[in-house]
Amino acid sequence: MSEASAQVSMSDAERKVRVDLAAAYRLVALFGWDDLVFTHISARVPGPEHHFLINPYGLLFEEITASSLVKVDLDGQKVGDSPYPVNPAGFTIHSAVHEVREDAGCVMHLHTPDGTAVATLEQGLLPLNQTAQLAMADLAYHDYEGVALDHDERPRLQRDLGSKGTMLLRNHGTLTVGPTVAQAFTRMYFLERACTMQVRTLAMQAAAGGGLYPTAEPVIEKNMQIGRMGLGQVADALVWPALIRKLDRVGPGYKD
Repeated sequence: MSEASAQVSMSDAERKVRVDLAAAYRLVALFGWDDLVFTHISARVPGPEHHFLINPYGLLFEEITASSLVKVDLDGQKVGDSPYPVNPAGFTIHSAVHEVREDAGCVMHLHTPDGTAVATLEQGLLPLNQTAQLAMADLAYHDYEGVALDHDERPRLQRDLGSKGTMLLRNHGTLTVGPTVAQAFTRMYFLERACTMQVRTLAMQAAAGGGLYPTAEPVIEKNMQIGRMGLGQVADALVWPALIRKLDRVGPGYKD
C-alpha cells in the first residue's frame, strides 16, 4: 500500500475490508452510479473501537484505493493520520445506521437518476417485475428532511429503516445495508436495477399508451418471500468474486 506508513498497526482484517470497500467504490464508478465526489460508501473496521472507513473527500470514486480510505469515528471525525479530508456531513446518514445496526458492516448511499426518480414518485417502487418484487421484500422509506447535516434526523432515519436492508430516501436517493461490502453492493444492484426497469417501463407506457401487464398477487407474494430470505451467501460466494475478477481485469489499482 502506498500509504502504509500511515497505517502501521493495520490488521489483516482491516486490510481486507479496505480492499473490498475500495473495490465497491470503483465498481460504483464502473456501473455509472457515481455522482462526482459526492455520496458515500462506509464500512466498519473489525474490532471493538466502532471505527469506520469512508472515501477521502474530493477524490472521484474511480480514483479511490484501499490505502486512501479514511478511518473515522461514529461522529465522522478522522482517526489517526491521513493526508485526506473527510466530509463529516456526508457521514450523517451512515452513522445513523452504524449506530444502531450491529449487522451494518457496510452502508451504501447513492444519488442515481433512476433511483432518485423512483424515490420521488409518490407510489415509490412498484411490483412491476421479478427484480422489483425481490427488492420490495426488504424495502423501507424515509421522508426527505433536507441536506443531511442535522444529527437530529438520525433517530427518524433509524426508525424508518428498522431491520430492513434497502431504503428509498424520498426525493434524495437509494441506500443499502449489509453485513459485508459484497452483500450491501448486491442489494444495491437489485434495487437500482428495479428502479431503472420501472423508469423505462413507465416511460414506454406513457409513449405507447395502454396498461401494464399485471403479475398475479400470489406470485408477487411468492417472490417477496424469496426476497426476504436474502442473497447473503450468493453475494459473498458468487457475485462478489465475479465482480472482483472483472475489476481486476479492467483496473486492479484499487488494491494499492
